[in-house]
Amino acid sequence: MILLANTLKAQVQTQKEESRRVMDLYGFAMMDAGYNFDQIHPDWFDVIRTTKLPSFKNEFGTNGNTYFSVRQTRFGVKNYFQTGVGELFTQFEFEMFGTGVDAGQTTIRLRHAYGELGKWGAGQYWSPFMDIDVFPNTVEYWGPPGMAFFRNVQLRYMPIKGDTRLTIALERPGASADQGVYAGRIELGNVKPRFKLPDLSAEYRRAFGFGYIELAGIVRRMEWEDLDPTGPDLSGKETGWGFNLSTNVKFGGKAVFRGSVLYGEGVENYMNDAPVDVGIKNNPGNTARPVEGVALPVTGVSAFVDVQWNENFSSSFGYSLVNIDNSDAQAPNAFKKGQYAIGNLMYYPVKNVMMGVEYQFGDRQNFTDGFSSSISKIQASFKFSFSESMYKRD
Repeated sequence: MILLANTLKAQVQTQKEESRRVMDLYGFAMMDAGYNFDQIHPDWFDVIRTTKLPSFKNEFGTNGNTYFSVRQTRFGVKNYFQTGVGELFTQFEFEMFGTGVDAGQTTIRLRHAYGELGKWGAGQYWSPFMDIDVFPNTVEYWGPPGMAFFRNVQLRYMPIKGDTRLTIALERPGASADQGVYAGRIELGNVKPRFKLPDLSAEYRRAFGFGYIELAGIVRRMEWEDLDPTGPDLSGKETGWGFNLSTNVKFGGKAVFRGSVLYGEGVENYMNDAPVDVGIKNNPGNTARPVEGVALPVTGVSAFVDVQWNENFSSSFGYSLVNIDNSDAQAPNAFKKGQYAIGNLMYYPVKNVMMGVEYQFGDRQNFTDGFSSSISKIQASFKFSFSESMYKRD
C-alpha cells in the first residue's frame, strides 16, 4: 500500500512539473570522421545516398578518401504555453547539413518550424506519410533510402492524439526531400511543374503493448507544361499515390525491430533517397507526341534492429531497399535500384556523451546498361548532447 501511494505521488509530481514547463532548449555538437573506400558525388561525401553513387565508371574520380564533418550538429527550442483552449506547442529546430543550393556545405538548414494548438497544427514538420520511429539508431546521417522521410510545410488535423493516433494533412505540393528544384524531378525537357492542389496525406497508428502498427497514405496531383512551342507538346498530368505500412516491435526490453514497406506511384520526392517522380515513356504511332510523362512506381523496404546491450553499449544493424519501375524511354543509366546496409557499436561513457564506430554500405543499379556501383565506409562519430528545461514559478 505504501509503495502504491509513493508511486501515485510521484506520478502526480511529474504531471505537475510537466504543467509548469514552459521551454526546452536542446541539441548536440557532433563530429563524424571516416574513410570512404569508394566514390560518391562530392556534395554527399559524408553520407550514403545510393542515387548519388556513380552511374558510370569513375564518374566522381578515384576511390579512397578520408573525411571529417560537423554537419549533423543541431539546435532546437520547444515552447509550451497554456491557453484557454488548451496547450500551445511550438518547435523551432535547425541543423548544419546543407542541401539544395547549399549541398555539400556546412550551413544552417531548417528542420522544424511548427505550432500546434489542440487538434490543429501548422508549419514545417514530419509528413504524416512518413514514420520517424522507423529511423534506426545509426550515425550515418541520411538514413535508409527505402523509407519515406520528409519534413514538409503543412496544415494538419489530429482528431486522435496519443500513442494511438490519427492525423490528416494538406501538404505543400512540389517539394523535395533534399530541397532540390522540383523541375529536376520531372524527366522531360523544357517543362515547368504546376500544382493546383495540395497533397493530401493521412496516418493511423494503433498502439499495443509490444509496440505499434501504422498505415499511412498519400494522394497528389501533378501537372507539367511544355514551354517549347517548336517541338512536340509534352504537357501532361498524373495522379501520384502511395501507401506506407510501418511498425515497431519490442523484444524483452532490450531490442526493437523498426520496419516499413512502401509502394506508390509518383511519390519519390517523399522517399528518403529516390530519383524522379515522373519519367518518360514511348508513345508509338503518335508523331505529334512521340513520348509522354508517366508517374514512376516505387517500392521501399526498411528493416533494422536496435539493441541496448547494457547502459553503456548499443548496436543497430539492418538493410533497406528502394526500387523503381522505370519507364521504357528513360536513359539506360537511369537509377533503378538502391541497396543500403549498416552495422554499428555505440558507447555511452557518461550522460549526454556518445561515441561509436559504424560500417556503412550502399549499392546502385542502373536501368538497362548493366552498370552498378557500390560504396563502403567506416565512420567514427562523437556526439555531445545538451538540454535544459525551464519552468514557471508557482
